[in-house]
Amino acid sequence: MMRTDATTNGKPAAARDRRSSLGKQVLGKEVFGNEASVGGVVFGGDVVAPLSDPIHCDVPALRGAEIAAVYYDRRMAGDFYEFLRVGPSRLLFALLDMAGRRTEIREPLIAAQQTFHTFAPTLFAGDDFNEATAMMELCRQINDTILRSGVRSCPAFMGCYNEDMGTVCYANAGHTPALLRDHGGVTLLESTGLPLGLFSLATHSASACHLLPAATLLVVSRGIVEAECEGDEFGMDRTAQAFQRARGASAHALCLDMLQAVHDFTRTPPTHNDVTALVLARKNAAGSL
Repeated sequence: MMRTDATTNGKPAAARDRRSSLGKQVLGKEVFGNEASVGGVVFGGDVVAPLSDPIHCDVPALRGAEIAAVYYDRRMAGDFYEFLRVGPSRLLFALLDMAGRRTEIREPLIAAQQTFHTFAPTLFAGDDFNEATAMMELCRQINDTILRSGVRSCPAFMGCYNEDMGTVCYANAGHTPALLRDHGGVTLLESTGLPLGLFSLATHSASACHLLPAATLLVVSRGIVEAECEGDEFGMDRTAQAFQRARGASAHALCLDMLQAVHDFTRTPPTHNDVTALVLARKNAAGSL
C-alpha cells in the first residue's frame, strides 16, 4: 500500500480516507523530501513486482522546498519522470511523455534517461555557467538520442531548481503548460519549443520563473488534461482550478489532490493514457507550504 506523508495526518478524516482510497490505485515511486518508495500493483494488500522500466533515481532532500511525483495506477504509455542533483544548490527534474505504448517505447526511454544522466552533470557543473544554455544543450542531446530509434514525439518539461535563489530555469518542449501558483494566482508556463524526437535540427529555448516562498510549481502529463467524461475533456482550465483549490500539506499530497480531481471528474479510474503529476513546492518562512 502506498506510503502517505506524515504531514497529511493533520487533515480531516474524510480527506485522509479519500487519499487512502486513491492510494490503493496508485502505482510507482512517490518521492517526498528525501524519502522514496518503489511500488508495484496493489491487490488486496499484496504488492506484485513492479514493471520493468527505466530506473528512477532517489531525489535528494531540498532546502526549504519539497518535490514529488506520482502516477495513477498501471502505466500504459510513455510518462516518465526523473530527478538528478547536479550541484550543492541545484536539482534537475523532468517529466517526459513519449508517444506510444509502454512495450514499444521502453528502450528509447531508457536511452533518454542515460543521456540525461550522462550530460546533465557536466552541463550544469560548477557555478560559472549559463543555466539557459545548459538546458538548451540538454534538450538537444536528448532529442538526438530519441531520434536514433526513429522519429517519435516526446513532449518534455525539464527544469533546474536553484535552492539558493528559488528560481527554476526550464524548457518546455511541446509539453502541456506547467502551472505556477503563488499569491497572485496561477500562471501557465507555456511551450518553449517543439516536442523532442521529431526533428534533428530543432532548437529549444529556455525560460525562467521565480518561486516565491509558499509558491508551488505543478507539471502534469497529457493524460490529466485529456481525461474525458461524456465527451468533455478535463482541460487546462479545470486543471488550473483544481490546482488553485488544492490544499495538500506536502508536495506528495498536492500530487494526490490533482489525481483525485481527475478521478472525481471522470468518475472512473483513467485508462485512456498515463496520468502523472509532479509538484515542486517552496516552503514559507515558517517552514510549511
